[in-house]
Amino acid sequence: MKCANERKRWLLFLAGAATCALLTARVSGQVKTETTTTAAQPTHNVTVERGEVVLVNGNDLVVKMEDGSIRHFPNIPESARVTVDGRELGIHDLRPGMKLERTITVTTTPQVITTVKSVTGKVWHVSPPGSVILTLEDGTNQQFKIPKGQKFMVNGQETDAWGLKKGMTISATKVVEEPVTVVEHEKKLTGSMPPPPPPPPADAPILIAQAAPTPAPAPAAPAELPKTASSMPLIGLLGCLSLLSSIGLGGIRKLW
Repeated sequence: MKCANERKRWLLFLAGAATCALLTARVSGQVKTETTTTAAQPTHNVTVERGEVVLVNGNDLVVKMEDGSIRHFPNIPESARVTVDGRELGIHDLRPGMKLERTITVTTTPQVITTVKSVTGKVWHVSPPGSVILTLEDGTNQQFKIPKGQKFMVNGQETDAWGLKKGMTISATKVVEEPVTVVEHEKKLTGSMPPPPPPPPADAPILIAQAAPTPAPAPAAPAELPKTASSMPLIGLLGCLSLLSSIGLGGIRKLW
């Protein structure tokens, strides 16, 4: 018996839940909502930054900017690409001396999102100026909050919450305009290889520097005579030569 009652309660609960879901679907189907978006003329702000690669260390990049400042860009992702001379290069392909140029385009587009909600039903109860209960086309009742300044159309005439009476068929429309701003960022990175050194002028001679030859060592100075040596042998030699010269001259005189 207890199990039968428990089962009966579950069946009633499930039936009630299904009925509520059906009523909710029907009620929500009576309120029509339309949303439109109107965009104004966008504005573009373009910023160009130029610099020269100073150092690439792993995924860290150091660039000398055009104004002379040094900027460090840490943890450059592997997916980042720079267009250099028509080629797509990654962080590990960059070399010191490369010129980089980053163009940042910020596009700002003002938009207005307009939401229009419309409902038609018969007044079942009204509590002006805050709320009204309408009997919708499917026979269900639904309570609505009345926004401040809301107007209703009754038999082709416009009235406010105080003019509503039970049994009146009304159509209400709520229009909400919400201004929003959509901002988009677009980044483009390009670069160029460092220029090669300029060639020499065509009419200028080309000189190739060579290393200077190593000079030969100077000859050693003669050794100095020992202090015990004397000039006596030289004097004796000179005396012999003088004696021979005298004998020769004497012989020549006898011949003449």
